[in-house]
Amino acid sequence: MSRIQATLAALKASGRTALIPYVTAGDPCADLTPQIMQALAEGGADIIELGVPFSDPMADGPVIQKASERALARGIGAPQVLAMVREFRKGNAKTPVVLMGYANPIERYDQREGEGAFVTAAREAGVDGLLVVDYPPEECEAFAARLKAAGLDLIFLLAPTSTEQRMKEVGRIASGYVYYVSLKGVTGAGHLDTAAVAEMVPRIRQHVSVPVGVGFGIRDAATARAVAQVADAVVIGSRLIQILETETRDNAPAAARGFMAEIRAALDA
Repeated sequence: MSRIQATLAALKASGRTALIPYVTAGDPCADLTPQIMQALAEGGADIIELGVPFSDPMADGPVIQKASERALARGIGAPQVLAMVREFRKGNAKTPVVLMGYANPIERYDQREGEGAFVTAAREAGVDGLLVVDYPPEECEAFAARLKAAGLDLIFLLAPTSTEQRMKEVGRIASGYVYYVSLKGVTGAGHLDTAAVAEMVPRIRQHVSVPVGVGFGIRDAATARAVAQVADAVVIGSRLIQILETETRDNAPAAARGFMAEIRAALDA
């Protein structure tokens, strides 16, 4: 059982919903990410999604796009992201880490270092899973097998437009959890319709045996708590990045910790 699977199983057994924050590696400061990750864990994060900066993100809204641009301007790529995870692991061997991003940085890493090198390096750094936005299930079975052999989970997105067939395809390959994109649009966009989420999650569970996380559009404790009534995990990213944008370097970890504690308290209430 992977660290992700063990964490989610323990939370389910205790009747709690997983809290999964997303931050972009290298933002707001290139060397601050491991400290922010630790602060998120201290504030109540159960799993951390760490964004791998990419120049052409198709699923990310303006907030995360700008965070990626800032990180790229600081020279943050896949090797630096893995180094951040290694640094985080020096002080935290418990909290699962999922790298979220796109195929290009992974494939570029393998071009430089050899086929399968990214998965090996991710495992050695202490990564627990990957969510690759532009890897559909029918095109990444070999990649999924490589991850499984390394003990890593492969997490997929599902959306309001996902067909029953797509849910079945994802359910056949996915491990760890699936990430339900709760609205039609990019990260941080639109108004979250919790009634629509409540209708969709049971449909997903008919085809997927792993836990279901919900994200895109969750911005505050009240919305997180509403989503937690039907989901196994709540994912929150854009609002966290906005908070970090406005903080000084010295205050950023404390701000991350405080925001997580607020959401965690709402989920546990």
